[in-house]
Amino acid sequence: MSQLENEIKALVIEALGLEDITPADIDNDAELFGDGLGLDSVDALELGLALQKRYGITIDPETRNMRGHFATITNLSEFVSAQRSA
Repeated sequence: MSQLENEIKALVIEALGLEDITPADIDNDAELFGDGLGLDSVDALELGLALQKRYGITIDPETRNMRGHFATITNLSEFVSAQRSA
């Protein structure tokens, strides 16, 4: 498990106030929305703002496949990594 994935898990928990959940409880490939972790569209906005603030990236809602980028921790870490090196 990469350090970035662990950081993003901690950020998800912190930014969304998810009590009783630890980074180890979140599977890197589990869905974050719907039946997975149960996040919703408001959570997505809060998470997007937290990612922008923490990593200094820009998230354009018009980006293709944005929903896919936010689907799992693995996808999010790949997206953040790509945005940081862009």
